[in-house]
Amino acid sequence: MLFNSLDFLIFFPVVVLAYFVLPVKIRQYWLLAASYYFYMCWNARYALLILTSTVITYLSGLLIERAGNQTARKKWIVAGSFLLNLGILFIFKYLNFALGLLARVLGAAHITLQVPVFDILLPVGISFYTFQALSYTMDVYRGEIYAEKNFFRYALFVSFFPQLVAGPIERSKNLLKQLAVPGKFRFESLREGFLLMLWGYFLKLVLADRIAVYVDTVYGDYSSWPGVYLIVATMLFAVQIYCDFAGYSTIAMGAARILGIELMENFDAPYLSLTVAEFWRRWHISLTSWFKDYLYIPLGGSRRGTARKYLNKMIVFLVSGLWHGAQLSFVAWGGLNGLYQIAGEILQPLRDSLVRILHLNRDSIGHRLAAMTGTFLLVDFSWIFFRASSIREAFAMIRSMITVRNPWVLFDGSLYQCGLDDRNFRLMLVCVLVLLFADCCKRKGIRIREVIMRQDYWFRWVFTAAAVSAILLFGIWGPNYDAANFIYFQF
Repeated sequence: MLFNSLDFLIFFPVVVLAYFVLPVKIRQYWLLAASYYFYMCWNARYALLILTSTVITYLSGLLIERAGNQTARKKWIVAGSFLLNLGILFIFKYLNFALGLLARVLGAAHITLQVPVFDILLPVGISFYTFQALSYTMDVYRGEIYAEKNFFRYALFVSFFPQLVAGPIERSKNLLKQLAVPGKFRFESLREGFLLMLWGYFLKLVLADRIAVYVDTVYGDYSSWPGVYLIVATMLFAVQIYCDFAGYSTIAMGAARILGIELMENFDAPYLSLTVAEFWRRWHISLTSWFKDYLYIPLGGSRRGTARKYLNKMIVFLVSGLWHGAQLSFVAWGGLNGLYQIAGEILQPLRDSLVRILHLNRDSIGHRLAAMTGTFLLVDFSWIFFRASSIREAFAMIRSMITVRNPWVLFDGSLYQCGLDDRNFRLMLVCVLVLLFADCCKRKGIRIREVIMRQDYWFRWVFTAAAVSAILLFGIWGPNYDAANFIYFQF
């Protein structure tokens, strides 16, 4: 069930109404049933997978707590939980990729291997709920959270429908504790949650899905749209994936807020970052912090010398790339971002020296704009490998961008032939400016929804009505449109 579907617009109000009408003691059971129904709308059989992961990590938490001070025993329990859950993830997401890679490696050594191809459908959101469940196991092991005794409450933690299939990847210290104390209905939460959902729908329906028309046209036949067409499509894809993923996360935050639950913020104006390292502190925050806490630090972090720190960072980014998809292009994307981070640290003394020698002011608007632009271009270049279907295709696109010189297409109307007419293209650019304004406000600490909520009631009603009307009028939807999946559903 997609957030941008009519089914969800019926499902969610029913869930909310029943949740606050039902007695407090059975609300968590209602949410659990609603969450499993929400997930089973894609494929009912795969509910068994999320249930299996839930049972494994639930029992692991109890066994870890029962082990007391027996550190060795607790480590074995954690290892078993990780092996079982990651084993399930491997079979459903990486088995065919691993077998194909093995065949290619052996083929390079002139060894022929007939590799079977298994017809396995990737369960929606498996990477997200697996990581969320594993973080609970590790948190119990570290003593940062109690072992939940109520199986149904823990099952709800793993399957909570707003963030189930595309995050944010919540920590047990935040979500599980909130589920233990069901919140009361508050009109302020309803109002704030609804505004959050409206912003998420704007990002998805008006911006991301509109940009997707252009990007899919160009990337789908890049040989027919070379040079500047590809450059524009790549820059727009950076905006598309941001709006698509942040749109989902924002709708999830809003839906949870209406239910009295606060989810972590997953994006914090990432394209206004001054460095790639800062970008990754502001992009997909829940996943970045997950890898930091449960992979980078256990590997030794920065405690074992400079060389080991750089190796640990590369491991984290390569694994992050593989987490996103079972393709070498995703691994290349992750590795490239890892190299950005390492190069940034190595070159930091040189940059500092240049700033002193040239008497530059890092706080000046010009310097900050230059840093933001450079960071965006580096990140945007890496998105080519993320969006391309293979590494070979990514390099073919890069070659086209470099060798084909057709700047006149920016001015002769040719861009309007790539799926979006001139009116839709200009509307898209206006909406990008709206997004930029909103992110600038966020960067300045101005929460637009809080500003709106402080206004008189008539202004709030007029603003809300105008926002809903704009989304309905300018959103990409209708009888001839299939509700587009969110990009991160495939992960």
